[in-house]
Amino acid sequence: MPSTIRDLAFGEPAGRVYGTVQLCGALAFAGLYVYARSAGSGSGSSWLLFMVAGAALAGVAESLPTDLRRVAGVLRIAAVVTLVGLLIAVLFLPGYPV
Repeated sequence: MPSTIRDLAFGEPAGRVYGTVQLCGALAFAGLYVYARSAGSGSGSSWLLFMVAGAALAGVAESLPTDLRRVAGVLRIAAVVTLVGLLIAVLFLPGYPV
């Protein structure tokens, strides 16, 4: 089992195409956040910042060259921790705006 996690987290980056898709997703989430803030319903849109951070970290991790496997792995783990933090906040913080 540990070798599977090591292979998934610290394997070669998937390439610039996947990284570009992730970064475009982060840009889309950022646009949604800006729109929600400008439309006046910004109090319930803070979860989008977690999505921006998670997608951006994953996108940067996948865009790195293949010789930077360890850095890509650290960025992937940071993206997962960020998104799991959002999940924990939604599930366990009463009144967290969703």
